[in-house]
Amino acid sequence: MESLTELLRRAAETGTWTQAVLSGPKKGGGATADKIKIKPVLLKNGLHYQFAFFTGAKVLHENVEPDQAADRAERLLRSHYKQALLQTSEADYHILINKKGESNVLKKQATKTAVELAHNRKKRYLLEEGTPVPFLVELGVMNAQGKVLAAKYDKFRQINRFLEMIDDVVPHLPQDRPVRIVDFGCGKSYLTFALYHYLHDIRGLDLQAVGLDLKEDVIRHCNDLAGRLRYDRLRFLAGDISRYDETDEADMVVTLHACDTATDAALEKAVRWNAGVVLSVPCCQHELFGQIRSDDLAPLLKHGILKERFASLATDAARAQLLELLGYKTQLLEFIDMEHTPKNLLIRAVKDRDASGRPARGAKDGLAEAAAAYRRFAEALGVSPYLERALADKLAETKGWNK
Repeated sequence: MESLTELLRRAAETGTWTQAVLSGPKKGGGATADKIKIKPVLLKNGLHYQFAFFTGAKVLHENVEPDQAADRAERLLRSHYKQALLQTSEADYHILINKKGESNVLKKQATKTAVELAHNRKKRYLLEEGTPVPFLVELGVMNAQGKVLAAKYDKFRQINRFLEMIDDVVPHLPQDRPVRIVDFGCGKSYLTFALYHYLHDIRGLDLQAVGLDLKEDVIRHCNDLAGRLRYDRLRFLAGDISRYDETDEADMVVTLHACDTATDAALEKAVRWNAGVVLSVPCCQHELFGQIRSDDLAPLLKHGILKERFASLATDAARAQLLELLGYKTQLLEFIDMEHTPKNLLIRAVKDRDASGRPARGAKDGLAEAAAAYRRFAEALGVSPYLERALADKLAETKGWNK
């Protein structure tokens, strides 16, 4: 049978841990609580394990990162307590600790197979837990019964947040022909598969989707997975964003964490393809860091870390304003992605059209003022963003740009 260390770590890593209770304080063992209850909780910054220390009528809470929970529980148990009950979705484990700190584990039938993650009980997702989704099972986010593994709950939330943003733009996609989608920098493609599943399997749209990434091994893996899932209209290609020329039109362009000006290269493609919808999560916005010059902002810019953050915000503000000038309604939204930073911005841009597909009435109103505002912004910071230079010909056609 596996050791206590292995048992605790496996329960924490696989997300099968539902509850644990440490009890029976050792005499002279230095225990500061009568008992300790441990359960998984979902906080704003992701999955944690909550340690509740009970002493009489008082209780103190400590939230521990998943990769530290097993070791913390084992140290507390071996040092201070005589026994514990570890409940998982697979089995109950009665753990006895002798005076030497050695453990004896008895395995019994599971009595607590479901876990309720605090702060999530009322949240409704587009992809619901309890219903197996083939691509989530294949990617290890769900098990075959539809249970989301605790260690993958952040990814599950991210996927659902992304799909909420997709759901909002479905009315702007073609309904009478295949929707052409290009995903630049798709990586392991969790969100690419989510996008395909939601639009094709749930919303019933016909799709022609392409994922592009530089890593050939990743592309092979994604194509293999698409084949197993029978996603016949989804394919993956190895290549660079700026050199991709397999098409000259698209309905939706997605770019998630394309680094620095690779985001701008993808946005340029989207504009030139007249894409109706653009979803972009920028990453590593370094370009303007070396360009920004402003005597008025010297107290801010003299600090490297503040200048870096300001440059990132200025870059995305410029991108949003340029897309507005080029005929898009643009929003900056909060996007959750625990693999990078707890919170990121997503640029969502939708072509401003009426029901017939023509530019909406009034879409050009105020462009001269918006162009002037952009120029004042760029001149005040002394910057010339990549996207402005790349789309100079398109911007030259914009009302008021050349004044």
